[in-house]
Amino acid sequence: MKQKIMSGMRPTGKLHLGHYLGVIDNWVKLQDEYDCYFSVADWHALTTKYDKTETMKEDVLNVVMDWLACGIDPDKATIYVQSLVPETAELHVYLSMITPQNWVERDPTLKDMAKILKSKEGMASQINYGLMGYPVLMTADILTFNAECVPVGIDQVAHVELSRDIVRRFNHIYNTDFFNEPQPKLNNCSLICGLDGNKMGKSFNNDIKISDTEEVTAKKVMSAITDRSRMRKDDPGHPEDCEVAFKYWTIFGNENEIETVKCECEKGLRGCADCKRQLGAKINERLEKIREKRRYYEENPEEVEKIIREGSERARKEAQKVLAEVRKIVRMY
Repeated sequence: MKQKIMSGMRPTGKLHLGHYLGVIDNWVKLQDEYDCYFSVADWHALTTKYDKTETMKEDVLNVVMDWLACGIDPDKATIYVQSLVPETAELHVYLSMITPQNWVERDPTLKDMAKILKSKEGMASQINYGLMGYPVLMTADILTFNAECVPVGIDQVAHVELSRDIVRRFNHIYNTDFFNEPQPKLNNCSLICGLDGNKMGKSFNNDIKISDTEEVTAKKVMSAITDRSRMRKDDPGHPEDCEVAFKYWTIFGNENEIETVKCECEKGLRGCADCKRQLGAKINERLEKIREKRRYYEENPEEVEKIIREGSERARKEAQKVLAEVRKIVRMY
């Protein structure tokens, strides 16, 4: 029997290359080896955007379209919407009862999110009850399927460790070994910065979206930061100081292309503009089939709705099995 993996994303709208290279590409590989549950975490979105829900359904559809276009196969992995599996909310209640407050408060990501909200709003009151409890809800997401593994980057290991703490406490209090202690499964995926050299993000206006057209992608790549010390086309370049463009080449180019770009840059034989034009073409080549597949789903949204509905029903059946056992363990009526 395959081990279970659970992971998810908030519905933030159309996804970008950071999502594809950092998460989705890894999921595509994992779906052949594990029993995967991939959640569009719309409840998690409400923790910070509870007053901006106008595009929630559209955002959910866009996330799933991008997943499907990138190779997530609904016949191999279970794609579901978090709020369509209410068992997760019930499990969240049970877990919240046994989780000490200071465990939640020490979560590093929660602290970062709190700082961002305070800086935007200038008010501590913007840290709502739902946001405070999000680490427990995240644990409930994992335990809804009693998943053994959670794919994460090195910066997210603390999340999984908190979930393991909650599992140990639950099993100890109720004298059971029912819940697995989820193991972090580190991904070794490529990380990609935004076009300005900072973290790639929709809100920073420095991203390349999976669904962007070839023309838009090429134009965006031309704005990427290069070697700031290089003034003229034939000046010797410093690929190691090229803040964005050469980093992209190391991700999208093959070994020979990367070496050619490096050598030509260092000898002043490759101008930054020409380099970025070629890079844009290379990125478009990588995304061509993905975008073609995405256009199909854009034209057939009913298929996406069907995948979401069937996946959520499948996820809920599995969740009901887990919740039935949890209710017995906690001795609910």
